[in-house]
Amino acid sequence: MLIDAHVHPAFIEELNLGEEKYRRNAQEMGLYKTEAFGLRQWDADMAESGIDKLFLLPLALPESRGGALVTNCQIADLVRLRPGKFVGFASVDPHSAAAAEELEYAFAQLGLKGLKLHPSKQHFSPSDELLTPLYEICLRYDKPIIFHAGVSMEPGTLTKHSHPLEFEEVAFRYPKLRMCLAHFGWPWVREVCMLMLKYPNVYTDTAMLYFDDPRQFYHQCLEVDIGPGWIDRSLRHQIMFGSDDPRLEQRRMIKALRNMDMRESTRELIFGGNALEFIGEAL
Repeated sequence: MLIDAHVHPAFIEELNLGEEKYRRNAQEMGLYKTEAFGLRQWDADMAESGIDKLFLLPLALPESRGGALVTNCQIADLVRLRPGKFVGFASVDPHSAAAAEELEYAFAQLGLKGLKLHPSKQHFSPSDELLTPLYEICLRYDKPIIFHAGVSMEPGTLTKHSHPLEFEEVAFRYPKLRMCLAHFGWPWVREVCMLMLKYPNVYTDTAMLYFDDPRQFYHQCLEVDIGPGWIDRSLRHQIMFGSDDPRLEQRRMIKALRNMDMRESTRELIFGGNALEFIGEAL
């Protein structure tokens, strides 16, 4: 089982967003040359990379900033188009008075599997009390949260909100809330390792590639910046494969991770087992 736990569906033709919305999504994500593509392209990419499932991550922004890049209902529609292949997440604007109601609907009626939040882009601190109702809903439905963590290259972001240490109070207050600090919190990868070591409910993903190519970057981050045996010995159950597609190339990232020095059983956890555990499903 190979799962990509970090994919953005903001350019899918079947959503019929229209040219203006596609351009707006490209601007918001800093992907200025990305064009719309169809699900058949995704099918082909998944087949070529050997990927079985994708986690689809939307992002809700205030209506004053153009609203959601992709709505929760559109995510549910995509899941229905590829049952078994797509795992849909919800997103809500934490500043909205309707955020809790929208999240309840996404879990209870749309069947979405978790929540995606981006503190840097949505301009909130993870420990702010306005998040409390959302955390409690996730706990009640036993749904995880994927947070953007670390630097964001997207326009309009404040990195201070996504520093890994900003999430410690949440992990401490809600020990049963599974939370992924995406992108390994780069450049603060050691801080993310500390949080995973201290809090079993904290996960991360490999959707980080800001310099070099995947082989060089993963070597630097996962074998130099942190100890070469840390993942294989202590963190193997808390790391998921994520690509940040369409920003980065899945095939090269998978190949680089396959060539790293770790047990095959660890690779199997990173490539699928941990993602299923994260969303509350078993192999």
